[in-house]
Amino acid sequence: MKNKTVKKVMAMNAVILLSAAVLGGCGQDEGVRDTGSTSQGAADAGIGSVAGTESGTEADDMAGGQAVSGVSELEVRFGDDGEPFMMRLTENETAKAIARYVGTSDWRLPIYERDDDADYDVMQYYDVSSRYDIPSDPETVTSEKAGEVYYSDPNRIVLFYHDAEITGEYTRIGTFDPTEEFVTAVEENPVLEGWGNKIVQIARS
Repeated sequence: MKNKTVKKVMAMNAVILLSAAVLGGCGQDEGVRDTGSTSQGAADAGIGSVAGTESGTEADDMAGGQAVSGVSELEVRFGDDGEPFMMRLTENETAKAIARYVGTSDWRLPIYERDDDADYDVMQYYDVSSRYDIPSDPETVTSEKAGEVYYSDPNRIVLFYHDAEITGEYTRIGTFDPTEEFVTAVEENPVLEGWGNKIVQIARS
């Protein structure tokens, strides 16, 4: 009788130990699953951070675009060693496009005086590379003031440094203060040796 009781107690202890082991194992598996979920959450958080970084970059790019569209002046030098003069930009898509392109790379453009129909005593023009896509909204202009700057399709910038009455299809892009120093800088811009052309430099200020 006593032996039967001992056996029953031992059997019950064995069942209890077995149950504890099973429950312990389940708890351990659950812990692994929780750890896995936490790791996945961390990975997701990492992906989120990367996405956030990309979004931040896009935001910076957009901010840069806004900065470009908000640019109000460009710095212009006549000749490689010329003094800087500020051109105030007109608020239109043509001027914004030029400011955007100049922001990626300063322009160093040749000044041509080869058009027999042009009056170089009052104006000069600079041809821009055709790789730049510059929008325009031209209108007929018949009277120009000293210091006014226009875009003429395709890819030509026209500066009037004296008052003029010249008819053309132009989009106005900016103005200079037509001071005596400015007019002198335009008129006395030296021809580059060995090249035969003058140079104008345009940069973001």
